[in-house]
Amino acid sequence: MDPKQIRWRLRRGMRELDVLMQRYFDERYFDAPSDEQQRFVALLEQEDPDIWRWLMGYAEPPTEFADILKRLHDA
Repeated sequence: MDPKQIRWRLRRGMRELDVLMQRYFDERYFDAPSDEQQRFVALLEQEDPDIWRWLMGYAEPPTEFADILKRLHDA
C-alpha cells in the first residue's frame, strides 16, 4: 500500500488511536521489516473498538498483531 494511502487510513474514529498509530508510522514503519509493515496495514483494517481493547489489555489480540500492538502501546 502506498504511504499516502496508509497515512489516510491512520485517521481513526478514536483520537487516542490516531496518535498511537501515527507515532508508530512516523517512527517505526519505514524501518520495520516488510512482514511487520504488512501486519500493520492489516491492523488498520480492524475495528477501532477491537484495537483499543487489545491495546488496553481488555482482550487478547490475535497473534499476528501482538508485536505491533506492544510497540504501539510502548510508543
